[in-house]
Amino acid sequence: MSTPHPSKDPLHGVTLEKILTELVAAHGWAELGRRVRIRCFNFDPSIGSSLKFLRRTPWARQEVENLYRAHLAHRTRHG
Repeated sequence: MSTPHPSKDPLHGVTLEKILTELVAAHGWAELGRRVRIRCFNFDPSIGSSLKFLRRTPWARQEVENLYRAHLAHRTRHG
């Protein structure tokens, strides 16, 4: 009987809400809005409205996920 191999994907098992919450805590809404130019990050931002938009907009979700991957890589390198 083999044991399951852990996924190499850093997003495996991580919810979009956790991704967004971590990025907001690390960078703030203003910086997120600068890096990913979407209205819900720049005008009256909230987790709820951003999640709704990101779940309906694949290109924006991909940009946020890529930013999170970069955030994880930076955190791994710099502790």
